[in-house]
Amino acid sequence: MTVVRESGGQVWDDQTLLEWDPAHFRLFVGDLAGEVTDETLFKAFSRYPTLVKARVVRDKKTGKSRGYGFVSFSTPDDFLKSWKEMNGKYIGSHPIKLRKATTELKPKVVTHKSLEMKKRFSPYEVAKAEGEGRNWKELKKKERKHNRLIGLHRVGNGNS
Repeated sequence: MTVVRESGGQVWDDQTLLEWDPAHFRLFVGDLAGEVTDETLFKAFSRYPTLVKARVVRDKKTGKSRGYGFVSFSTPDDFLKSWKEMNGKYIGSHPIKLRKATTELKPKVVTHKSLEMKKRFSPYEVAKAEGEGRNWKELKKKERKHNRLIGLHRVGNGNS
């Protein structure tokens, strides 16, 4: 089970998204200061009783904060209340910006072979192999055609 992600013509599976309950209500927390940790973020939102999880996104190689994170709530009331009350508040040395998280958390069973095929023939990889320029609009058209041909669809578009 995995979540297949696509962006910029690239395809990858993201096991970290399996840690989040799709039934929960998630906020994107932007403009986080570099010193903010998962614990600091959780503590900042802890006055909302249905807070479930807080995570600062970090660079895999350096371990440094990428300047954003996510918090999740089990009820829509605390989700909306925290959004209204915490937007623009300081966590660490920066005021934060909150938005509704837009990543679809729809895990699906994908065989390793089909995922590798999707990656191998993604528009980005094809363009790289053929030495094409970075015309992403044209690459997206190729990607949609490719997905239809091999029977894979974007996660979250309602197709399975």
